[in-house]
Amino acid sequence: MADLAEELQRSGLVLGTSEDGAVATVTLNRPERRNAQTPGTWRGLARIGEELGEEVRVVVLRGEGLSFSAGLDTRVFTPEGIPGEPPALPTGIGPAALQDLIGEYQQGFTWLRDPRFTSIAAVHGHAIGAGFQLALSCDLRIVADDAKFCMKEPALGLVPDLTGTKPLVELVGLPRAIEICLTARNVLAEEALALGIAQQVVPGAELATAVQSLVDALLAVNADAARATKALLQAASANTLAEQALLERQAQTKRLLGE
Repeated sequence: MADLAEELQRSGLVLGTSEDGAVATVTLNRPERRNAQTPGTWRGLARIGEELGEEVRVVVLRGEGLSFSAGLDTRVFTPEGIPGEPPALPTGIGPAALQDLIGEYQQGFTWLRDPRFTSIAAVHGHAIGAGFQLALSCDLRIVADDAKFCMKEPALGLVPDLTGTKPLVELVGLPRAIEICLTARNVLAEEALALGIAQQVVPGAELATAVQSLVDALLAVNADAARATKALLQAASANTLAEQALLERQAQTKRLLGE
């Protein structure tokens, strides 16, 4: 684990676990850059997803300093790039290779949906672009009253490509998602709550306490039932009622009979 900690430190990340291993806390730790993200950040996040043990029931994602994450570190677009990292966009890369590379980056976000645990984003300050998408990758979002969400990519001539478009549409609906993305405007904390992006808004000084209260409530529920229920809920939107009812029957039979 010492090697992993050193690797994550180079990626601007810190991983902590509770004494019993049930809670993993992932901290974006580049406060001098408002936790702006780099390809190294995404690779580090993916490594965390690979390394988490079966005992983990809750993952908390937070940012050190003044912001959750101000988005992409724009130095990736400069000739100098990010110190200590290979180019984010290698010279001469072709379409297929670029799609594979973006797929690699996306792995830093997709693991947060794993039914084995519930993921919580504790958001304060800026959650811009990649920061917004990282928060959307989590199951739940508890936000401070100073939080500002923004899907900045279209304003930069880019598209959101870190798995944020699907959860945004599912949370706020297609017309509102189009409006939020194509204006690249800020969505403040209270609007985020009204739209369903946030599940709770609290004063900044109370954010850690509110997150801990939610963690405690999640841990109070049977672990196996929680995992099975999350999997059911994730499948629901793509299923017909009959298909979902079948999944419920199968899951309950497994719970009751152990089959």
